[in-house]
Amino acid sequence: MEPWIEAAAQEMAGRAERELEALVGVSSPSGDVKGAEEVLAIVSALLPGEARVERVPCSSPDHAPDLIATVSGSGSGRIVLLGHVDTVIGHADHRPIEDHGDRLVGSGTVDMKGGDVLALGVLRALAKAPERFEEVALLLVCDEEWRTASFGHVERFSGYDACLCFEAGQSGPNGEDEVVVRRKAAGTLLVDAHGRSAHSGSAPHKGANALLALAEAAQAIAAHHDPAGPHRLTAVPTVLNSGDAFNVVPAAGRLTCDLRADSEDPFEEVLAAVPDLVGGVRLEAHMLRVWPGMDAREPAAPVLESAAAALGRPILGGARGGASDASHLAAAIPVTIDGLGPRGGDAHHPDEYVLKASILARAQVALAIAGACLHR
Repeated sequence: MEPWIEAAAQEMAGRAERELEALVGVSSPSGDVKGAEEVLAIVSALLPGEARVERVPCSSPDHAPDLIATVSGSGSGRIVLLGHVDTVIGHADHRPIEDHGDRLVGSGTVDMKGGDVLALGVLRALAKAPERFEEVALLLVCDEEWRTASFGHVERFSGYDACLCFEAGQSGPNGEDEVVVRRKAAGTLLVDAHGRSAHSGSAPHKGANALLALAEAAQAIAAHHDPAGPHRLTAVPTVLNSGDAFNVVPAAGRLTCDLRADSEDPFEEVLAAVPDLVGGVRLEAHMLRVWPGMDAREPAAPVLESAAAALGRPILGGARGGASDASHLAAAIPVTIDGLGPRGGDAHHPDEYVLKASILARAQVALAIAGACLHR
């Protein structure tokens, strides 16, 4: 392992648990401005002194501004380190960090405040060696978990040499260090039903049952589910809301479905499969959000090879089905590598955790990849 990687990773790991405790100590669900501001105040205190801090509009309205911290160097190469500070878990269920021996348990530990801590560490490490780079930027957004608007930062970072995203890390089939270079496109499909109410006991025939119509729409959508097919499409109805009283034919309702595929192209076919009219109920289907897919396998391969040589052990490029902000920047930055955060599990769950033993190893991986991106 190159000495600078070993030394910097040790420093990062030595600080990581305290910094993660501070970030997780703040409940910051998507859309909570106060929580986001408090987390970003902590982040600002952890930045290197050389960093220039900007607060820029968030992609989603009514959110706290996002943070960009930039360090300039005397070398060549520009990279952006990407993360988010918002969590899925709300205030009522927020869990501050707890030490459970081999793991750190708490809301947002692995998704993705653990990754934010490593991104901060990489920025600090590089700031000490300005001859290695022209510019390193840290972008932390406040709306990743629930965003339906377009990602607003693509133009700003278009033309950078690499994007490194710090979502949770993963292992290869034999325990190797693995990062994410391929992600599926993600879509949220909504179907709204407009029927007619009636007394369900004395005159059900006068109604137009929105619930039944949505159930038929759910079956039509699920019929396109084909995870082993050419597009690896998953089409999964996830939420159905309809009806207000036990004795009334429901006149309205909404069906929500989650779509994933290698690209967003198959989503249109699923959308077209929803019937316009079922049993006198008018159905309106539309996409609430569409996040692009990401396939950086080819441009990332030489970077991973170089990083593995500097690290002294293999780094594999893997895939993940979940969506990430990395996918948005991948269209403008071909070398986009995700999954640089620590390993853990139970994301979006009260028992979410980071594995302590993974922190040092993932710090080493992130530093090696950052170095390789800057010396291509």
